[in-house]
Amino acid sequence: MLTASALTKSFGGFEALSGCSLEIARHSITGIIGPNGAGKTTLFNVLGGLLAPESGDVVFEDRSVLGLRVDERARIGLVRTFQISRELGELTVMENMLLAGPHQSGESAWRCFVQPGRVRAEERAAIARASGLLEQVGLGGHANEPAKNLSGGQKKLLEISRALMLEPKIILLDEPTAGVSPAMTEALGQTILGLRNQGLTFAIIEHDMDVIARLCAPIYVLAQGRNLTHGSFREITGNAEVLSAYLGKAA
Repeated sequence: MLTASALTKSFGGFEALSGCSLEIARHSITGIIGPNGAGKTTLFNVLGGLLAPESGDVVFEDRSVLGLRVDERARIGLVRTFQISRELGELTVMENMLLAGPHQSGESAWRCFVQPGRVRAEERAAIARASGLLEQVGLGGHANEPAKNLSGGQKKLLEISRALMLEPKIILLDEPTAGVSPAMTEALGQTILGLRNQGLTFAIIEHDMDVIARLCAPIYVLAQGRNLTHGSFREITGNAEVLSAYLGKAA
């Protein structure tokens, strides 16, 4: 579904990606792990369109997307979230959701006057969809609260729900359980598995190996911007190069 081929990206003299490649199969939950500084977030920034690589290609559903902006990639179904939640705290949870709703005629001021019925109908449909998604992740009771009042885990659920408003085909999740309580980590995992079972595809950067083991197959390991190996959880945890990358050569 999504293929990255021989990506390179440098910042000054530091090479963050050095020929990095991966393939994400449809309806999979693909894990991406590696020590700090391995290039994981840079890879997501290239896949999502925040950064342009110096070389290599990103192909989504048999189409190169390197020339597309972030919003254009989102429109064709390639969506990402961030390690630090980016909710708009002073807006309610519902308002955060509605901001992400695509194809809203009300975004054009003239349509509000010329086609008010159409605008109202689309708003009602967007509210109904947002309400359903919030109920699905357990945030239905918080719809009218300011988003800043949510816990860290609830904010991560809001990030995922807001991404779902865009009707994505694949979501790139950057450390969805970072700073989240064990109970909310479990809820996030169940949400991701449920969405995968409904046909969605995920790629996940994650440091929690329990989460990776429970959710992800295959798993790619990056180190110093390069592919170290990929495979099942059992295969990568038994790989001497992986242990060395995480624990040092003495391991």
